[in-house]
Amino acid sequence: MISIALPMVISNGCETIMVFTDRLFLSRMGAEQMSAAMGGGLFMFTMISFFIGLLGYSAAITAQYLGSGQREKCPTVTFQAVLTALAAYPLIILLFIPLGHYVFRVSGISSVQLGFQYSYFDILMFGSVLMLVRAAFSGFFIGVGNTRVVMFSSFAAMILNVGFSYVLIFGKFGLPAMGVNGAAYGTLLGGLFALLILIYSYIRYAKSSRLNLKVSFRYDINILKTLLRYGFPAGLEFVLGLTAFTAMIFMFHARGPETAAAVTIAFNWDHVAFVPLMGLEMGVTSIFGRYMGAKRPDIAHKALFSGIKTGVFYSTAVTFFFVFFPAMLTDVFRPGHYDPAFENSRELAVFMVRTASIYVVLESLIASCAGALRGAGDTYFAMLITVGGTWLVVFAVFVSLHVLGVSMHTAWMTMVLTFLTVPVMLTLRYRSGRWRDIAVIGNPT
Repeated sequence: MISIALPMVISNGCETIMVFTDRLFLSRMGAEQMSAAMGGGLFMFTMISFFIGLLGYSAAITAQYLGSGQREKCPTVTFQAVLTALAAYPLIILLFIPLGHYVFRVSGISSVQLGFQYSYFDILMFGSVLMLVRAAFSGFFIGVGNTRVVMFSSFAAMILNVGFSYVLIFGKFGLPAMGVNGAAYGTLLGGLFALLILIYSYIRYAKSSRLNLKVSFRYDINILKTLLRYGFPAGLEFVLGLTAFTAMIFMFHARGPETAAAVTIAFNWDHVAFVPLMGLEMGVTSIFGRYMGAKRPDIAHKALFSGIKTGVFYSTAVTFFFVFFPAMLTDVFRPGHYDPAFENSRELAVFMVRTASIYVVLESLIASCAGALRGAGDTYFAMLITVGGTWLVVFAVFVSLHVLGVSMHTAWMTMVLTFLTVPVMLTLRYRSGRWRDIAVIGNPT
């Protein structure tokens, strides 16, 4: 478990550092640009998240083929994922950019933040094809268990992203200061380099493993149907969950620049806590899928508990800092100049970071159980539980803010406590054992 999951935890940690660093740099330019990067970046990822989730499920299918002894079909799965990514890109550009502009316009965001948010969102959307194809190739290496390649590509992307963003945001080496636009271009340049590493490593892996890539460059209706059948709920879960999260962010942001700054800071640190656990989830999915493909659910079950132990160890360390050092974590985002929005939001941000510790440890249980269910093919129930729980949180926040009119502190605590329903429901579903009877792939012919 550690050898597969740990590189994915580090990989997702690198992605977290990229996002965190961009927002940290932008906080020096003012709270509006920092909040615009969060709002625009989150909505961009929400718009492509269905396809990211769908393409990501190629890892579970690859793992099951590997476990069943059908290694030669693994590259074919990847090629179907690449074809799907390329087909999705025109749809994303034509439909989702106008939708994003409309949502920003009617969400009540301040006019200053709105201008920054438009440009940041547009740049990332036009470069989204890099993220889609990268997800397809990452799925191959996660599926075959060679997650160190994904880790290395993410690490390289992080180094380049931080460097490019610093130069472009602040205008170093004679370049003009681009602010939030520079952060977007830095993200795309880092992602491009990561994709090139994955493609190069994919070709090398195929040669060393004697896999015939030429045979995989074909349309395979059966594998594509499998990807769409089981990847659809995974993608739908991703987009509905992120849509709910984005709606909740916008509800808080609409309460004013001070609340927007506090929520942005709190969720930045929550992002640091949770995104590495998504790497753990991918590791559990890969191992669980491999042993389910090999018809060994008993060993797959042990992999789940190994994942939970790893996650709890990490989450406990994060919780320690959330509980005892929330003011220090908040002050990391203090602007380089006096900013009333930050100063007025600081107390609320400290409260939000500290109380987020209530659910941080349980996020490791969510990641492990959801990863196990997806690896086994129980993607529909995993979707229903996580999406249903997230939208329940949105409903609770809406009632708190717009019906009961409670304070920001109370609304935040309502969100935190309502979220605890998700790990309970995932655990109950896993304990039911229904996942043992699902057959994702056919037997070798």
